[in-house]
Amino acid sequence: MLKSLMVAKAKDELEQELADKEAEKDRYLAENAPLPQTRSMSLAELQELCQELHAKIDVVDVERYDIEAKVFHNTREIKDLNIKVLDLRGKFKRPSLRRVRVSADAILCSLLGSKHKVSMDLRANLKSVKKEDTEKEKTAEVSDWRKNVEAMSGMEGRKKMFNAAQ
Repeated sequence: MLKSLMVAKAKDELEQELADKEAEKDRYLAENAPLPQTRSMSLAELQELCQELHAKIDVVDVERYDIEAKVFHNTREIKDLNIKVLDLRGKFKRPSLRRVRVSADAILCSLLGSKHKVSMDLRANLKSVKKEDTEKEKTAEVSDWRKNVEAMSGMEGRKKMFNAAQ
């Protein structure tokens, strides 16, 4: 209802504005270009009138051409200045981005929003290794390797390996 009233009001104002423009145009033409009285003129007077009108038309055409040239020049200058502004914007160095540490929980929360309920503590899920166990294994394995090589050399060593495999 309100929308249709606004459209009707805008239509009325537009019609009134067009009528006002037409009236202004008629008034301007009546002042500056009165209708010539050609009924009582002779052929020579009509030719003179035509020559005067053609001279006025030439003057108006020259002015129109000059104005068009100025407008074209101004629009080209505006385009050039816009291009310069864009070039200057690109020349300034943008600051380098800093690395921000974000946890996996924060990323999931930002992506999923309120749906995020699972906690992803990756460090808690890693297997823990005890240092004591590895040190004992290393000390047990590390012995004099020369004794081991001498015991395994020759046929006796191969026999021991064969018996150990069975």
